[in-house]
Amino acid sequence: MATACVVLDWAEKKSGDLNQLATISQAAFVGVEKNEVGWQVGDVVSLRDLLYAALVQSDNLAANALALRVGETLASAVPAESNSKITPATGFVAQMNALAKQLGMDRTRFVNPSGFDYKERPMPYSTAIDLARLTRYAMNKASFRFYVSQKEREISFNRAGKQMHALLRTTNDLLGTNGIDGVKTGQTARAGECLILSANRPSEVIKNGDSATIFPRHLIVVILGSNDRFGDGERLVRQGWQIYDQWAAAGRLVDPKKVL
Repeated sequence: MATACVVLDWAEKKSGDLNQLATISQAAFVGVEKNEVGWQVGDVVSLRDLLYAALVQSDNLAANALALRVGETLASAVPAESNSKITPATGFVAQMNALAKQLGMDRTRFVNPSGFDYKERPMPYSTAIDLARLTRYAMNKASFRFYVSQKEREISFNRAGKQMHALLRTTNDLLGTNGIDGVKTGQTARAGECLILSANRPSEVIKNGDSATIFPRHLIVVILGSNDRFGDGERLVRQGWQIYDQWAAAGRLVDPKKVL
């Protein structure tokens, strides 16, 4: 998610072109245990389709390829005298951590674009509340919301002059149920089964004479270290709406100490 946010911020704020092409390099395979798409070194694919692969099918190799390509652009924007030790990968991860700091994710450290943690030093880490902050930021982007709302997506890439196609399928089994419109799965041996969900209901409209107040209804659920992430997710979304209804009935009071 953070990788996608850095790429989308680059596209929005630096006029980066998501239609530009990236070439899959050997470096993109570092730390990748699975290759569901079947990428090969030398494949040429757009940044947009890499985003689909990373966000729809949780493709770690696509996340690495995105970081390497966009990282090249970020590194080139740093003055030559200060970027001698900055590689595309380290520069990109620095942007991920800068975003975390901007969002108040004080207990988060990114060390690579994919979340891979096996034998990583220093270790990456985060918390549920920090990931909720990241989710809120990401879901405020219309482009990000669209990517993670897709149950299936066909992408294309060029391999040795031949046009190839791959059908991506979401790893989020709950997508499209109970108002769930995203967002992302994750799993490592250390972290266990992880899942972040976004759910929406139609906004509440409270009329008061000639005026009306509109209250959006939106939940974010973060699950870490689960043995049954989809079962837990379904249950927590249901509980979340119950808590929301109780909060609304009680007057929607907000404790500043509990605001993200």
